[in-house]
Amino acid sequence: MRQARIYGVRPERSFEEAAIKFVRENQHKRSLDRDICLIKQLMPFIGSLPLQRIHRGTLEPWIDYKRKEGRAPGTINHGLKVVRRILNLAEYEWMDENGLTWLARAPRIKLLPDTNKRQPYPLSWDEQQQLFSALPPHLARMALFAVNTGCRDAEICRLQWDWEVKVPQLDTFVFIVPGTFVKNGDERLIVLNDIARSVVSSRRGKHRTHVFSYKGKPIARMLNSSWCRVRKTVDLPQVRVHDLKHTFGRRLRAAGVSFEDRQDLLGHRSGRMTTHYSAAELTKLIEAANTVCERNGNRPELVVLRRLSVS
Repeated sequence: MRQARIYGVRPERSFEEAAIKFVRENQHKRSLDRDICLIKQLMPFIGSLPLQRIHRGTLEPWIDYKRKEGRAPGTINHGLKVVRRILNLAEYEWMDENGLTWLARAPRIKLLPDTNKRQPYPLSWDEQQQLFSALPPHLARMALFAVNTGCRDAEICRLQWDWEVKVPQLDTFVFIVPGTFVKNGDERLIVLNDIARSVVSSRRGKHRTHVFSYKGKPIARMLNSSWCRVRKTVDLPQVRVHDLKHTFGRRLRAAGVSFEDRQDLLGHRSGRMTTHYSAAELTKLIEAANTVCERNGNRPELVVLRRLSVS
């Protein structure tokens, strides 16, 4: 205590102590279970080490171990990011009773290069027609809704009638997805263009609670065996459901929709209150969403650049 108060010498605290503090303070974090799993894996390697002795070098044995397990660089990077976050909190936020931060300076922990990271694959109009026409009708409807709203797989599968909000001033409706069902934890406004609205209207009365269903039951996920089979059949094996969101975003950009409006339409976290709009603002978003309804010679065509494979 004398060393700390008079000379500013920080007490040694282990990574285990810091990890416990991190978990206790982040009970609200949506990905906490995954973080805890990663911390448990790290504990045999760095759990007893003092915080000031943790750096990329002391993490190498854990990295080598995960590589031997066959883990991808992206998976290993998730663990490195958790360590980096804990060390940054120890430097900038966590203070002890003597007014000292837990760590004088957090090391820079460089992530592994992830050359295998999959790049987005926005669909061309021809590819969209090819894929959607081959999907079972219930999946085709969901895919059409996705490519016209930018919603994620989980948001579409969980979409409920209770989340519908009428907008009588504009003679339309929108959906507001509660934050507990959204990846970033914020409420998600779903603005419907003409096509998305027609898809929803065709589903009215089909299921009591959920907009999309199959044989009387809500659908758990779009990326199922039917999707995987069809995408191989039409020679688009690389297309994921999430690529429909990328397609919507790229088409908005090609149509000249502003960055801020694209953020709101895609449900990206922006710092704005993205479920509070005036009629004029909502009209602008609906008009922006309608720019991607269909192929139109008066609108800029989305040019999709594909890398040629070298045999």
